[in-house]
Amino acid sequence: MTDTPFPSRIDRIEEILLGVAQRQAETQEQLNELANNVDRVLSRSAILDDVLLELRDSHEQHQRNFEEHQRTTNAALQSLESILLQLIRNKAT
Repeated sequence: MTDTPFPSRIDRIEEILLGVAQRQAETQEQLNELANNVDRVLSRSAILDDVLLELRDSHEQHQRNFEEHQRTTNAALQSLESILLQLIRNKAT
């Protein structure tokens, strides 16, 4: 009767160790999947950061172009106003 519990304990320890090994393998697989997801997210974040910088640069360039066009348009309008005033004066005299 003393021999019966001994193999049973060894069998139980083996079952526990197999369960631990299986959970460890599953955990390692989940960690690998998590690491892959983190890599993908960081890669996409880097791409989005680049796109954001390009958009900001493009916006600033468009803003400068708009301001320059506005100055040019205002100068042209002032010139046209001067011409119109001269025409009105010339016609009045």
